[in-house]
Amino acid sequence: MTSVLELHDVTRSYGSPPTQALRGVDLRVDDGEFVAIVGPSGSGKSTLLNLIGTLDRATTGEVLITGERVDDLSDARLSALRAHTIGFVFQQFHLSDGQSTVDNVGSGLLYTGMSRGLRRERAREALISVGLGHRLDHKPKQLSGGERQRVAIARAIVRRPALLLADEPTGSLDSASGETVVQLLRELNENGTTIVLITHDRDLAERLPRRVAIRDGLIVSDSGDPAIARQTESGVAA
Repeated sequence: MTSVLELHDVTRSYGSPPTQALRGVDLRVDDGEFVAIVGPSGSGKSTLLNLIGTLDRATTGEVLITGERVDDLSDARLSALRAHTIGFVFQQFHLSDGQSTVDNVGSGLLYTGMSRGLRRERAREALISVGLGHRLDHKPKQLSGGERQRVAIARAIVRRPALLLADEPTGSLDSASGETVVQLLRELNENGTTIVLITHDRDLAERLPRRVAIRDGLIVSDSGDPAIARQTESGVAA
């Protein structure tokens, strides 16, 4: 299998004296996987997301995205990597209220050099793929919460990234809308998109193909690699 993401003995410390948010994390995600990273507040999952998304740098260890080590890349090269390789979906939708859904999604292609006409065509295709072909010209305020999250997902996948990162994508939705978003993510994964989903919702994580639990900056269990099954310093597994 081809790896999309690899972390080798990664740590991340903040402040002085240093506080360790991550303490020697090893993780591999292969092409086509759908992985839930689950943990309570303060477990280190947000720090892990930032490192996977190249929004932050590891203190020690190696992070590889599609085989490329990112630790020593320049900020410009990291920005280019994010623009072409990683798609982001957040709990908040981050849509522009003054733009149509097509233009919101097309904004994900602004720095690719595509013409406006081609950006809009790709945006229409992405919106149709998430079931919003009938909402192309609507503004975000005319959409439900679940529909706005689907617009945000369309914007994330319009560049056809190698890796889609979803940070609490159902956290601000009601249960029915959340279920629709989860089903959409499943369908994207079945069609080949590699997805890493960050959540504190253990029930949601249990429904996904692979579950990685993090606590106190350590991966304490991984259903895709039972050999990891690390324990916290207290010796209590997640």
